[in-house]
Amino acid sequence: MSTTVSGTSQTPRAVFTTRSQALVRHIVAPALRLPEAAAASVFAAARQRGPIARDVIAQVTRLSIATVNRQVTALLDAGLLRERADLAVSGAIGRPRVPVEVNHEPFLTLGIHIGARTTSIVATDLLGRTLDVVETPTPHAGQAAALTAIAGSAGRYLRRWHRRRPLWVGVAVGGVVDSITGYLDHPRLGWSDAPVGPVLAEALGLPVSVASHVDAMAGAELLLGGRRQPATSLYVYARETVGYALSIGGRVHSPASGPGTIAALPVRSDLLGGSGELESTVSDEAVLVAARAARIIPADGPTSTVTAVLRAARHGNEQAVALVAERARVLGEAVALLRDLLNPDDLVVGGQAFTEYPEGMSTVEAAFAARAVLPHRDIRVTAFGNRVQEAGAGVVSLGGLYADPIGAMRRAPRTRGANLLQSRRPEVSA
Repeated sequence: MSTTVSGTSQTPRAVFTTRSQALVRHIVAPALRLPEAAAASVFAAARQRGPIARDVIAQVTRLSIATVNRQVTALLDAGLLRERADLAVSGAIGRPRVPVEVNHEPFLTLGIHIGARTTSIVATDLLGRTLDVVETPTPHAGQAAALTAIAGSAGRYLRRWHRRRPLWVGVAVGGVVDSITGYLDHPRLGWSDAPVGPVLAEALGLPVSVASHVDAMAGAELLLGGRRQPATSLYVYARETVGYALSIGGRVHSPASGPGTIAALPVRSDLLGGSGELESTVSDEAVLVAARAARIIPADGPTSTVTAVLRAARHGNEQAVALVAERARVLGEAVALLRDLLNPDDLVVGGQAFTEYPEGMSTVEAAFAARAVLPHRDIRVTAFGNRVQEAGAGVVSLGGLYADPIGAMRRAPRTRGANLLQSRRPEVSA
């Protein structure tokens, strides 16, 4: 792939790394970890418990009241917190008894999940709540045209939000991600050294973080799941692709060389293709091929979908029931192998292979129990259900803010007009 800029032909990485420093600083490695710094801890307390008084923040964060006061003042000045004088304790004297809460209405972050089939664009508020989501087919006309199309869709979407100031863009995507530069290789999409982060930063004028989609989903459990986090947690994902992520000590473990793969994990199933490998056995495509061969669904057309297979199973079609039960069995045994190998304190599964047919979880659990060698451990289904992809993209867009709220506000454009750059869009040709 080459990129044409002002009549010259260069590799995409060479072009974007010679852009101005203003663009380079817009690519920020994702922060998928629990808060550590004082400002981040104070902001987390307000996000999770607000409206909250400063002395209560000191109790829950174990910071001194002087430190809390300094951080609250800084967060108020940055516009991230607001005081609730109307909720002050009656008769109390001084500002420390005036509760504060996250000032979420003026802001949003933008999450983009690029899937093998569908791309989701998600608007998220500072409390981690999804404001809105739109889905479009993932472009398959080559990586240059695809990135241009996705950036254009994101820009048009942001222009809808007249009353909110966008702060950050987070991208969750499969393949091998270089989180420092925002480039990635995605063999399934046919992308190689694709400048996802630089293209979006150039088009939108916002800080951009790019993360592996399974790391992002594990990050959503960590930061938005609302549970006390164990020392180690294993997250297993399955839909069209399969993957796993580990959270260790309040941080998603993201190797510099990219996530490990379980796509070729050995499995056995004649009903689902007999390939002997996990991904090609449990993927949506494997289920569709088997269902079409069994004439459960038509060979093509709008009703030739996984949803139609699941509907047939719920209506008692024996062949459909057998297919989804076989997928659940294979997944349960694969999760057992991973659990025995890694022995995490917590075990979470997510992705539509688990969540779109919850009736199959009993089969997953039975296969897991039969295959596991170590003592029993409960399997927990993701807190986000079928919204896990949008939650993952959302948390990548929020991670930088949650880890360093003051620094994030310094990086973000000060006015809404600084965003959505209409000029200097690169002409990218494959």
